[in-house]
Amino acid sequence: MIREVLASFRAGGLPAAAAAAALAIGRTRFYQIYADYLRACAARTQHRWQPRASGGDHARLWPAAVEPLLRKLLGAAPPASYSFAASEVARRLSFDLDPATVRRFALTHDLAPPRPARKTPASIRRWQCAKIGALWQLDATPHRFFPHHPDLFPLLNMLDDCSRLRVGARLYESENLLAYFDFLPPAFLAHGLPLALYVDYHSFFFTHLPGALTQLGKALHFYGVSFRYASSPQAKGKIERSHQDWQNRLPALFAADAITDLAAANSLLEKLRTHRNAHERHRELRMTPLAAWQSAAKENRSALRPAPRCPWWPYVWSLRTSILVGPDGRVPIGTQRLRIQAPPRTRLVHCQHPNADISILRHHPDHAAKPSLLLHLPA
Repeated sequence: MIREVLASFRAGGLPAAAAAAALAIGRTRFYQIYADYLRACAARTQHRWQPRASGGDHARLWPAAVEPLLRKLLGAAPPASYSFAASEVARRLSFDLDPATVRRFALTHDLAPPRPARKTPASIRRWQCAKIGALWQLDATPHRFFPHHPDLFPLLNMLDDCSRLRVGARLYESENLLAYFDFLPPAFLAHGLPLALYVDYHSFFFTHLPGALTQLGKALHFYGVSFRYASSPQAKGKIERSHQDWQNRLPALFAADAITDLAAANSLLEKLRTHRNAHERHRELRMTPLAAWQSAAKENRSALRPAPRCPWWPYVWSLRTSILVGPDGRVPIGTQRLRIQAPPRTRLVHCQHPNADISILRHHPDHAAKPSLLLHLPA
């Protein structure tokens, strides 16, 4: 009977679904048997061919905590995707699940979300750098990451163009210079200084004055990092796809875990970033981003430079403005006027740090000199 069903399918008289149903097996197992049958046909032994046993069900039993976690993630509003639910099971419970297994579980237990509209595939794939650190893509995306909060919060996101390693991801209340000054230094300290950042024409990055730099551009230029500008969102598709990934994953997880504040959200986001780099295989690279990064480093395909031990470091990454010492020898800081050791009418540098500390310097950062700190006020 099995040989008859397979012969009918081979002759085109029976569709695959009907043939699999006739044998009471799934499509995957059906095609496994059919491939073996075709090999017998090629050897002209199909008249005495017999299927081999499948070996039975080798699926591991799920730990007790897996099903409640899947129900929580898939039942959240918005629900987690199948791939993200599988990733969370691996991260939290160290148990590997295929996204297809999660999908079958969701369909069986009425937890499947509505099918999203099919996206048009990109017609052009942009080049990628051959060296890690040659180019890091940087962008911000505002999104409603907290489902029960009406406001949009910007996510600052940065990845290495060569390895796709996500070198930074963090949520902020607003996208401003202090947010970038807070975001960039930890990534540089952890991974090194890249040659360039791939950005758009936002006013934080681009000025229409020929040869001029924005304040963020000046800070990066101080350490030999330049901007490279993308002509369109499609030109920086890697970071745009990363944005979509976070937009799909974070609202579901924040809803499932009842996370409503930035501190808890960023703590979890850092764990997710590390886990994704180390354990989630990139479909184009066919390896994890961390493995691609380590492979490039082993092959001397690296343009990274270590972050310098520079005394100017905390002041370069601050919002700097000019301030004038008054006739009374004081400077205005907020609602106060504080005395400072500098002659009246002297121009000084007011530094606002990302952690809300205030520093007063005698001069702007200069490689030929050391910082002269006149006043420091902790937040």
